[in-house]
Amino acid sequence: MNIKSLLLGSAAALAVVSGAQAADAIVAAEPEPMEYVRVCDAFGTGYFYIPGTETCLKIGGYVRAQLDWENVEDDADGNDFGLDARTRALLSIEAKNDSEVGTIGSFIALRTWAEEDYDGGSFEIDEAYITVAGFKVGYMYNYWDLGLSGETDDLGSNRLNAIGYEYATDAFTAGVFVDELSASEAGENDGVGIEAQVSGTFGIATAALLGGYDFAREEGAVRLIVEAEIGPGTLGLAGIYSTGFNQYYDTAEWTVAAEYAAKLTDKLTLTPAAQYFWDYDLVDGNDAWSAGVTLDYKIAEGLALKTTANYFDEDEADDGLWTGFVRLQRSF
Repeated sequence: MNIKSLLLGSAAALAVVSGAQAADAIVAAEPEPMEYVRVCDAFGTGYFYIPGTETCLKIGGYVRAQLDWENVEDDADGNDFGLDARTRALLSIEAKNDSEVGTIGSFIALRTWAEEDYDGGSFEIDEAYITVAGFKVGYMYNYWDLGLSGETDDLGSNRLNAIGYEYATDAFTAGVFVDELSASEAGENDGVGIEAQVSGTFGIATAALLGGYDFAREEGAVRLIVEAEIGPGTLGLAGIYSTGFNQYYDTAEWTVAAEYAAKLTDKLTLTPAAQYFWDYDLVDGNDAWSAGVTLDYKIAEGLALKTTANYFDEDEADDGLWTGFVRLQRSF
């Protein structure tokens, strides 16, 4: 082998090595692993972690299609029968995380509805509030909105700005809230009210005692609701006393209501109910009563049918009033 052959062989070997190194240098880097959404079971079902955080999020809501009807007996033209179809949509977002001051939560629910020649519009706030441990502040339904399960009774309902604290165990709950109320019928929001409720479970029965005082009007109301698991359903009894016109309850001076939610099958519940009012609309001697029945049917998971028919009669009214609705609701 001469010198020329040796040099050519060495050059060829260097070229092969250099080519291999160049090929290695342009190999693409492996992709970074993806961060998948993780299920959060610390606060119940339906929550998931917001990627990159320790905050748990839950999204829910419903779409409701409903047909309302009413019929006034013995109207001047015979029977006055009316129908009104409406659709409602609600979207809720709930976020929670643990912290050094306890569980911090926030809840937002937005809703809108459509009826007649509705051509679109904006959402309104249904509820929006912050919770820190047992404290709660924001815009919310208050204790007076929690009534019996049927669609016949009138036991009060409020949605307002409030701040308060609730202590809860498995069998006992106590809470007190300070509410912003309208100071007059004109609706000025510079009034203040206070409400407090204690509730507990005693064997097959649950009882809730609620009181509210409207400082602007210097009037208040007290309500007691008792429910018991009896037979194939739940018996519910309620009573309210109102001292006069106030924003917590002004439907009547006294009222009592009763219902029995009979669970006929796993999917079907039938609830007959009745209520009597003394001094309805806070008018002396103007008594009234109502009676009706509500049917709830679970068609499938997340899809339910509800229908009700109710009759109302008032001493100072010439005619009784039949009302009701048929509702289909998809919840998620």
